[in-house]
Amino acid sequence: MGKVAPGSVLVIIDVQKGFSDPRWGVRNNPDAEKMMEKVLGEFRKHGLTVIHVRHDSKNPNSLLHSGKETFQFRDEVKPLEGEMIITKHVNSAFIGTDLEKVLRKMGNPPVYYMGLVTDHCVSTTARMSGNLGFESFVIEDACAAHEATGMNGEKIPAQVVHDVNLASINGEFARVLKSEELEF
Repeated sequence: MGKVAPGSVLVIIDVQKGFSDPRWGVRNNPDAEKMMEKVLGEFRKHGLTVIHVRHDSKNPNSLLHSGKETFQFRDEVKPLEGEMIITKHVNSAFIGTDLEKVLRKMGNPPVYYMGLVTDHCVSTTARMSGNLGFESFVIEDACAAHEATGMNGEKIPAQVVHDVNLASINGEFARVLKSEELEF
């Protein structure tokens, strides 16, 4: 199953108020934030490290630009005092941040990822995590994606975007599992 080893780390990616805006389009997994809150509670209850990642867009018009209310973390996953916050400007939480250095100092722990959105920052971070040699996990039901537009203009449903991206990660870069598989 999904035994969470002592010393494991939870990385929560981009669960910011801006992703609640309808401009992003149709989204799968409307209960993702509730699941994130539950998973976060378990990691905290077991005294495991939690790292919060947020995206700070360089575009001043972006919903994820610092200084805007929509840049803030959602209440379900709001950091507690003492929990690390990493701010990034690109899709990967490893680029332009000290995330790799922090994890290496911790002795290369297993790392669990959840957040928004599956096909962008979650996928990119998990791929890089695996490539850097970290034992990596993505919690499927604690992530969500938006519908996409294909190269020929066709709408790709959000659930398909989510599923295909997780399928391409699973076994190659990370192990994809459901929250119910986590055993503390």
